Amino acid sequence: MTASLTALVRYQAALLAGSYRWLPPLLVHAAFLAVGVQTGGPILDAYGYAAGGLLPVTVWLARICVTNEPPAARSCTAAAAGPGRAHLAALLTAAGAGLLLALAGTAFVALLSDPHSTDHRVEVPVLPATAAGLLTQLVCLLLGVAIGALCSWPVLRRPGWGVPAGLVAALLVLVVGASPANAALTGMITGSEHGTVTVPWLPCAAAGLLASGATALACALTGRRG
Repeated sequence: MTASLTALVRYQAALLAGSYRWLPPLLVHAAFLAVGVQTGGPILDAYGYAAGGLLPVTVWLARICVTNEPPAARSCTAAAAGPGRAHLAALLTAAGAGLLLALAGTAFVALLSDPHSTDHRVEVPVLPATAAGLLTQLVCLLLGVAIGALCSWPVLRRPGWGVPAGLVAALLVLVVGASPANAALTGMITGSEHGTVTVPWLPCAAAGLLASGATALACALTGRRG
């Protein structure tokens, strides 16, 4: 089963790379970082900013990956490997692409930002700050995959609803206080104000559970709705 899923992920990754549909999300993410991450800015604030921008980009990538195959090819893949497993491979591919963007964003922030608090008076340890920043991006990545799974076929039967629903959901996840993404971002901002590093373990665990549930639902519906 693992070997079969690995092969499916490789197939989906090759399909994504060959389609060049990854290019617009990449350019948007790069522009977002270039505009918002300032040289000498507080490192924790910059990591929070990078994480916030990654969430809607991951939603975008998830929608691309689950709709990348032509209908005939998708039917063949589903018949050979099972519709649920094929759909899971597409979402894992989106998560992998988002992880690459997260790692690139982490390196970009680490190179440009100043390891001090917001007022530049308290020194912030770089390695713990980088670990917290990467986990904060992972929180947003997982929630982006969850939203992308729920705002695409087969959960949403009408394709026209997917984009506005995904945008609204991404915004709500970022601003609603009960959201793991909001909790992680708030921890980064508060930590930057005081010069302390808060690693978002609980938001990361909650985001993982939500992503797992959304993925399981989407994969189950894929088998039922063909």
